[in-house]
Amino acid sequence: MERKELTSGVYLISKFDKNDFSFLENFTKIAVIFDENSKKYCYPVIKDFIPENHIQIKIESGEENKNLETCKSIWDILTNNSFDRKSIVLNLGGGVIGDMGGFCAATYKRGIAFVQIPTTLLSQVDASVGGKLGIDFNGFKNHIGVFQLPERVLVHPRFIKTLVKEELRSGYAEVIKHFLIADKAKWEALRQKPINNQDFDSLIPENILIKDQVVTSDPKEKGLRKILNFGHTIGHAIETHFLFQKSKKLLHGEAIAIGMICETYLSQKILGLSESDLDEVTEYVLNTYGKVEISSVDLDYIIPHMQQDKKNEGNRLNFSLLESNGKALFDQEISEEMAKESINFYNSL
Repeated sequence: MERKELTSGVYLISKFDKNDFSFLENFTKIAVIFDENSKKYCYPVIKDFIPENHIQIKIESGEENKNLETCKSIWDILTNNSFDRKSIVLNLGGGVIGDMGGFCAATYKRGIAFVQIPTTLLSQVDASVGGKLGIDFNGFKNHIGVFQLPERVLVHPRFIKTLVKEELRSGYAEVIKHFLIADKAKWEALRQKPINNQDFDSLIPENILIKDQVVTSDPKEKGLRKILNFGHTIGHAIETHFLFQKSKKLLHGEAIAIGMICETYLSQKILGLSESDLDEVTEYVLNTYGKVEISSVDLDYIIPHMQQDKKNEGNRLNFSLLESNGKALFDQEISEEMAKESINFYNSL
């Protein structure tokens, strides 16, 4: 089967053809947003199936470019090309393209339609599903954004074959996270094999279905959807701190891997997670991602970044933690001292 609807509006596509883009006939203007990588490796796969009069918008890759200045350049192009409210944007790329391209579409003229065509493992299993859109602002990750569902999501698993190993490994952190928070049996199966031996043709739809089930029950992240942030309170703070340090810059999944170890440690301390569950996570994640040095100076900057986490309420640091491997709880209050202790635990491994 070349096309399968996994869930409402999310299609798994083994080979693109013109029928996958026939819906574009209903729109007045079409823009494709990509970076230098998705333009080179992915755009040629779809360009012959898109109406010829579409425009191309190329932006620079990297989290450091997911900001208001890049948005302004996208809005300028849409405006200069007279895009109206019956226009549509195709976001062809990874999480940065999907987050920012979707945000630009959702805010341009109070919102035009957009399609997510995720090209990385990270965006296929996580970022493109659920309608979270946003950009980084003043050094804080995803600080400005909206919730808005795309017209559809077109997932082509073969795109991940174009990824360098670091990018594949980055996306794999979200695979680990989904199974740790929601499916013990799949976590047990996953940890039996290293990343190089995994069957991503199966893992991608499995992860999409887990995320979709969670976000469908809680679209605006008022409750259950918060469990998807396991590993992210500390992970995002670490990612943000190292973002502009070239010698230490981490990909999203590399930072989330550290966050998962730290937050599994907190799960053991706060929720009584078993020592064996903690050992399973630390061993598998370290074997997959190795260690990163986090100094005491780094720690002084990382903690304040946590205070800007979107799950927080007032001065309270709210975490999503593991009750057991395969089940997560949200709104778990953690002190700054406990957060520091968890990073020191990571450093001690």
